Amino acid sequence: MEFVFLAYPSCPELRALSFLGVSMAYAFIITGNVLIVVSIQREARLHVPMYYFLGSLSGVEICYTAVVVPHILANTLQSEKTITLLGCATQMVFFIGLGSADCFILAVMAYDRYVAICHPLQYPLIMTLTVCVRLVVASVVTGLFLSLQLVAFIFSLPFCQAPGIQHFFCDVPPIMSLVCANSHFHELSVLVAATLAIAVPFFLIATSYAFIVTAVLKMRSAAGRRRAFSTCSSHLTVVSLQYGCCAFVYLRPSSSHHPRQDQLISLVYTLGTPLLNPLIYTLRNSEMKGAIGKVLARNCGSLRG
Repeated sequence: MEFVFLAYPSCPELRALSFLGVSMAYAFIITGNVLIVVSIQREARLHVPMYYFLGSLSGVEICYTAVVVPHILANTLQSEKTITLLGCATQMVFFIGLGSADCFILAVMAYDRYVAICHPLQYPLIMTLTVCVRLVVASVVTGLFLSLQLVAFIFSLPFCQAPGIQHFFCDVPPIMSLVCANSHFHELSVLVAATLAIAVPFFLIATSYAFIVTAVLKMRSAAGRRRAFSTCSSHLTVVSLQYGCCAFVYLRPSSSHHPRQDQLISLVYTLGTPLLNPLIYTLRNSEMKGAIGKVLARNCGSLRG
């Protein structure tokens, strides 16, 4: 059995424009996130938990976009926009799994800021390199495990409608619309899985920031309060973008899904968020800007030499 993607434009001019726009966005995503990973690896003063988690987030986002964006680009140019049942399931496992890992790493980053601000003296003892590695590995493994369970459940259901997907890639809402079994029970099962992957990490983030705000407001120094809030503002901006889009798509009943609207939102969390994350984290962080500047200067110097 094969699925056919129906969301791609049929007009040649629109296809060419879509290919150009997605290609440019993807090039910026890869460049921005690779620069963050390389800068953190090469700059010794960035070898601290906060930047280790940021580098891990960038690494996950490189993999996350690689699951669907090359496929979108290929389908934009191809006349036959099909995918096998196994190919669709595999794409969903990695797309949802890495997207969930993204959410868990954002929760880990919030916990890191909580420890740094609320327990500064114990911070080096709590957030050791071993703990950081374990938290990142646990985030990725948990995300992929939840995704595997969800996708196995969805693809065990019977598909009775025409195998046309009103989307650019395999995602939960458009695939669930093809299922002809008892939709209420299955929709509830998908909602539980989405809650574990989205709402639980968000609750941990909200709890961490509640403690952070309480601790910051108790600070006597206005400069200290500003510094504490500035270190958290970039993370909060990224959390708002990521969780806002994910909650809108995955934590709604199927009756309120509209294909065109969902397609637009999917482009935001597939291309927009990974594109904006490097900008948000670097523009408001002088250390990251300095490290990226050094990497670029070093590479330009070696090319000239």
